[in-house]
Amino acid sequence: MTFADRVINFNNNLHFDNKLPDGIAIMNPFVHESVREIASQFYKKYYDDNNQRHLVIGINPGRFGGGLTGIPFTDPKRLKSECHIAYNGPETHEPSSVFIYEMIKAYGGPERFYSKFYFNSAFPLGFVKMDNKGKEVNYNYYDSPQLIAAVRDDIINNIKAQIALGVATDICFCFGTGQNQKFLNKLNEQFQFFGEIIALEHPRFIMQYKSKSKQEYIDKYLHAFAAV
Repeated sequence: MTFADRVINFNNNLHFDNKLPDGIAIMNPFVHESVREIASQFYKKYYDDNNQRHLVIGINPGRFGGGLTGIPFTDPKRLKSECHIAYNGPETHEPSSVFIYEMIKAYGGPERFYSKFYFNSAFPLGFVKMDNKGKEVNYNYYDSPQLIAAVRDDIINNIKAQIALGVATDICFCFGTGQNQKFLNKLNEQFQFFGEIIALEHPRFIMQYKSKSKQEYIDKYLHAFAAV
């Protein structure tokens, strides 16, 4: 089995059956045949080998990116324009995906970047809740102590599963210099998953609050990724 085969098998068998806190729902894009097909095309295109990659851990998939394509930090627009993979669903726009693909372009393009790095998340499925206006919004695994308690064991098992795919364990990269970094560092202290976790500001944070300094953050990412 290639790296791609292992990722595809992992994705297609994702499920979560435990009880969640009231008002929180799970978002599993891989229950849809179309998403499984799109994600399979992506991983077969960029990961159909047995090369070792370095893992980049996000938080959990969002509704307009990985929640639709099954590919972390890849919204439908970038899937079509940057990865040249057909997509027939709603063409959504995710700011994190915009940043990531600008960074990937600066790195040398998807082929070069994905030959060295592999994106996943602390929790591989998404969460949603209804806001006070009745609108469905993304929810992070660390947004409530109750949710952390409900998914902690699954996050541990997920990280073990990601390592088993064949990623390097000397250095891991983490998106999020706040709660995601704090939580992953605590787990790493306990389980010694990785020799070092290098945290980078989350793409969503950059695009929402630091967009005028976007190039500085792209340069920071490139400098960090040059370490491996």
